[in-house]
Amino acid sequence: MEYYVRTELLGKAFPSEKKGGDDYVVFEDLNVGIRKGEFVTCIGHSGCGKSTVLNVFAGLEKATAGASFLGNRVIESPGLDRAVVFQNHSLLPWRSALKNVEFAVKARWPQWSAAEVETHSRKFLSLVGLDKSVDRKPYQLSGGMRQRVGIARAFAIKSELLLMDEPFGALDALTRGVIQDELVRIWSHTDQTVFMITHDVDEAILLSDRILLMTNGPRARVAEAVVVDLPRPRNRATIIHEPKYYATRNHLVDFLVRRSQELSDDQAGSDARTVPTSVDGELVYPPEIIPGESESANLTAAMAAQC
Repeated sequence: MEYYVRTELLGKAFPSEKKGGDDYVVFEDLNVGIRKGEFVTCIGHSGCGKSTVLNVFAGLEKATAGASFLGNRVIESPGLDRAVVFQNHSLLPWRSALKNVEFAVKARWPQWSAAEVETHSRKFLSLVGLDKSVDRKPYQLSGGMRQRVGIARAFAIKSELLLMDEPFGALDALTRGVIQDELVRIWSHTDQTVFMITHDVDEAILLSDRILLMTNGPRARVAEAVVVDLPRPRNRATIIHEPKYYATRNHLVDFLVRRSQELSDDQAGSDARTVPTSVDGELVYPPEIIPGESESANLTAAMAAQC
């Protein structure tokens, strides 16, 4: 199976603050694969290293073991082949919405004329519904509008990989839903590969082709990849009526509530290095799971019994 974005035995550890103490291993032996054009989200409890993995993909942070790849290239530093949307908007406060997008577009295509840069930038601001706010500076925009500028900027440079670190986490539910819809609409007309961190189970189901589930840290790992077997295009109002929706949702919730900690405890109780990382020289990737309707009923009953 060929992955466009991948890690091989990726690990991240921080040195102990005590002399002679053991390093704190956030995650290790991480084999993650994302296919070209795929929308993949990652879910796990705080401290499992989700954002660190994203930062390694972005070239903003160095792993302490293993390697990450985009296509056939090793990721070693930031580059315009990747775009990042953070939870905070990360806009230049002295530039207007248009100038913020133009700044990235100029860097991506330095040979373009000023008119070409402006036309291209306005196009993507229009796609996120900001065609009437292009001259406003960040302090004149709402939180949701600032995030839209960030998304417009990220899509405008047509990067090979779009990285999103809880980009809607600070927004109210209504604004978040509107921007989610815009994100799906824009992404569906591109071949862009997306890796996104989220804590929102429903958001992950709405957006994703696959959802990576990480166990709790320390020594976190990706336990499985859940395939979201729901037809596209998806709509927030109607997706809940899809037969497999609650099977998928219950599977994710059960992992977060129960299995993520159980798997971490099992790992801690044994030698972590005994977890297989390769078979006959081939890297082992987390199994892909498609939750079934019978599983949904069982998990719903189990969770109800625990309440």
